[in-house]
Amino acid sequence: MNTLARLARWFGVDADWEHVPEDPRRAYRNDLVVGACIVVLTVAATELGRSAGMFAMGDKPDTPEWLPHLLAGVTAVPLAWRRRFPIATMLAVYALFLGTGLFNGAVTQVATLQVTYFMALYSGVAWARDRRGMLIAVGVVLLTMFGWIAVQLSDAAVRDEFLAELGGESPGLMPPWVALTLYQLLVNVAYFGGAIVLGQLSWHGAARRRQVAEQTATIERQAQELRDHAVLEERLRIARELHDVVAHHVSVIGVQAAAARRVLTKNPAKATEALSVIERSSREGVEQMRGLVGTLRQVDGTRPGDTAPVDSASTANLAGIAGLAEDATDGLTCSYWLVEEPPGASASVPGPIGAALYRTTQEALNNVRKHSTARGASVTLRVDGRGDSAMAHGWAEVEVLDDGHPLPGTSGSGLGLVGIRERAAAHDGKVEAGPRATVGFRVRVRLPLPDGGPLGEHSEDLGRAGQPEHADAGRSGAVSAGRTRRAGRAVPSAVQAEEGPTVEAEGGRP
Repeated sequence: MNTLARLARWFGVDADWEHVPEDPRRAYRNDLVVGACIVVLTVAATELGRSAGMFAMGDKPDTPEWLPHLLAGVTAVPLAWRRRFPIATMLAVYALFLGTGLFNGAVTQVATLQVTYFMALYSGVAWARDRRGMLIAVGVVLLTMFGWIAVQLSDAAVRDEFLAELGGESPGLMPPWVALTLYQLLVNVAYFGGAIVLGQLSWHGAARRRQVAEQTATIERQAQELRDHAVLEERLRIARELHDVVAHHVSVIGVQAAAARRVLTKNPAKATEALSVIERSSREGVEQMRGLVGTLRQVDGTRPGDTAPVDSASTANLAGIAGLAEDATDGLTCSYWLVEEPPGASASVPGPIGAALYRTTQEALNNVRKHSTARGASVTLRVDGRGDSAMAHGWAEVEVLDDGHPLPGTSGSGLGLVGIRERAAAHDGKVEAGPRATVGFRVRVRLPLPDGGPLGEHSEDLGRAGQPEHADAGRSGAVSAGRTRRAGRAVPSAVQAEEGPTVEAEGGRP
């Protein structure tokens, strides 16, 4: 990039942004006030200069006394529109400067007029919307002003008068006229160059502030979109949680109520046991729904314990999956298998992933109870912290199998499987759900573990409370089979007998 290209870029020649006041009406009104004040000050300064004899008319003795005041005041008038019409204001001020200088050069030396010339050039550079037009106008002004200075310094009469006042002696290191010429050049370069540089710096500062404001607005808009997305995700999560909680507990209550009705007169003890299951399931369902509703009711500054019991959903984690499998008092015989590598990996799975796998297991078992003739099922939990090409930091997986056929007339709404897929998608997981090759239905969900694997900082989050008794065997690296129950009594499981060797042979593999 050559020098001209750099200058053009610095002056914003190709910029697609225009420097305009944030509140144009107020800014333009302020310019009118400032312009009027400068006009008044200029007229007053001109009168003081005339009274001090600064504006001798010389060969123009018939010139009206008020004419210098008029010329000086008119020169300052355009500043009232310095931000509305910056280029036109700059050209008008310097054109009036030339007219005043031709009439009487001493008038142009009034201090307020010097400020006027500086402000006009500064405003033209800082506020011009057409940057190419601004550069052309500034070039015209500089050529005119330095041409004026050159004409003044080349005047022989002025030079002779100056040298005569010095008496022909040089008090410095160089000839007086050369020193005067260089001095005038240095002062005017600093004067006009300072106005241009300060004006352009003001333009760049405004451009940066505008860019920061746009970036801030973009960040705020994106943050609002993220908040809205988070709210939507939370609503979907709560909807899935409510569906799982209600479906599971209502299904258990329905099965136990039917069982209690059948044996109420024949076996009161069994009926009492079924009613106890209904009581416990309804209480758990109410507590979990209270926790979800409490989440909705929470506001900033409210502690979770103020709106819901602290342990209202404490079972919704990886450790609670064994409890789902063991809760077989509704007539479904269920076995639980834990496969983990390295030993103890399951105790360190992050809470959100554990909750997702818990809800998946709950929904899958609920579907077995409602929509299948199955009398046996198996739940296999696998945790592998070694990682692979697909999931670099390891994975946790739950698989639910049953040995039944679809129950006629109970196809359901399909929202349960939709919720399982949505929950897995929220964790970038994989879902396999469909009929098995032999008999029954299979639901398998695998979720990737976060960076750090199962042995990372999440190990303290789950705690050891609520771990099933057989988990100790699982931590040693062996496959641990849970106790199988039916109506409260330990019985063999057909699915366990069928699937147990297969799961054990697979070890930590999917």
